Amino acid sequence: FEEDLGITLFHRHARGLILTEQGELLFKASTEIFSKMMAIEGQLSDARQSTEGQLSITLPEFLGTSWIGPKLGEFHNTNPDICLTLLLDDRIFNLSLREADAAIRLYKPEQSELIQRHLASISLGIYASKNYLEKNGTPKTLEGLKKHTLIGYPIQALVPYTKPNWLFERADIEIENNNNLIFLNSVSTIRQAIESGAGIGVIPKFMAENTKDIVHILEDVAPPPVDMYFVYPDDRRHSKRIAIFRDFLMDQVTKTAF
Repeated sequence: FEEDLGITLFHRHARGLILTEQGELLFKASTEIFSKMMAIEGQLSDARQSTEGQLSITLPEFLGTSWIGPKLGEFHNTNPDICLTLLLDDRIFNLSLREADAAIRLYKPEQSELIQRHLASISLGIYASKNYLEKNGTPKTLEGLKKHTLIGYPIQALVPYTKPNWLFERADIEIENNNNLIFLNSVSTIRQAIESGAGIGVIPKFMAENTKDIVHILEDVAPPPVDMYFVYPDDRRHSKRIAIFRDFLMDQVTKTAF
């Protein structure tokens, strides 16, 4: 392609390739073309006004395992013509490039081309297992947490929502070289670790309510709630499949104590 154009698209060096200025222009133009092609493809599919076909939804891992996953049987029985794919990942998928049809996100999207529907505000709490508290005592203050094992999110990891280690900041916990900390990049696994007696951590209240051996401690300390949105591209606003899944989510929200 470079020979046909008579220009250099890449700077080549020992460690790999870097786009030249001309390469950047070509990359930008081809990305825009691809994005428009994907949008047209989606519009043509939606124009059939059919409920039959593929539907892919991206959402944070813990919402899939603890909330949506157990309800998929109900959705499939009601909508057998929809071939549903759930992509459980904390990274942000590009909906404009059709990496997914729609998304559940734990922040308010800023892109004007995305339609957004606020689903719920997820309440968080500080939890420990009964077994852990029997062995180590129950902290009565934030200062008292410094004597306990705390579970949080790795500093460099992709996070499902803003400030998952809010408790560390609030309790003035030293993160560097602290042997009393355990880091896990999965809210579902943090819940399991708390249940096993590994330590104290912050998880959504709706996850803790389904675990009888977990105790809510320091109830007067309330982590900031996390807003949950259902989002999809404006050019997919006529999609019946997206509308069906949106209505399904809204129904499930009314049945869940977030």
